[in-house]
Amino acid sequence: MDNALTKNIEARGTSSDQSRSLRYTWALILSDLYRYAGNRSTRSFLRHYLFTPGFKYSTVMRLCGCLKKRSLMRFTFYPLLKLLLLRYRYKYGIAIPEYTKIGPGFFINRFGNIMVNGDAIIGANCNITHGSMLGQMNRGPQQGSPILGDSVFLAAGCKVIGKISIGDRAAVGANAVVTKPVPNDAVVGGIPAKILSMNGSEGYINRRVDTNYSTRFRPIS
Repeated sequence: MDNALTKNIEARGTSSDQSRSLRYTWALILSDLYRYAGNRSTRSFLRHYLFTPGFKYSTVMRLCGCLKKRSLMRFTFYPLLKLLLLRYRYKYGIAIPEYTKIGPGFFINRFGNIMVNGDAIIGANCNITHGSMLGQMNRGPQQGSPILGDSVFLAAGCKVIGKISIGDRAAVGANAVVTKPVPNDAVVGGIPAKILSMNGSEGYINRRVDTNYSTRFRPIS
């Protein structure tokens, strides 16, 4: 396990003050919107919230996670949002708990059968596709949940299982089963997954945002 990668991602956006801030949460939501629309306008927000299941789910998920940590909101608006999140879970087949640590610029490509263990950590500018799973391993040296770096692409049907690190700019191929760490810029595929090339996720991750909240996760490409 790359401890530096783990600490870097765990620290990003996880301070108690920031995670309770509605302003910080809104900045995360707008960073997600940019990944879908290429802008952060009110018109684009309404269009994607109404018609894009992945963005709708991640918006409610992020708000739900924020309100849960605010003492007053936890007993007022949070239960209502939690019910809405559960409705979207069954409607769209996306199961990502509101307490999952996810960096800015999160993109859900399509929907259906997306399963993420709540203890998983997802870096910035990551794409997750239908049929993907970040699963927990309950025993052995890799007991725990996956840790994804920045700009990671998960193709349709792939499974990442256990507390293993997926390096920055890595790509996991369709239907691959990953049970070992993946280095930066690697492309893996197969069952069990093996390194196929070092071309990474280039070309699959578009409209990236800055990882620094001080810039309000400004667009960088």
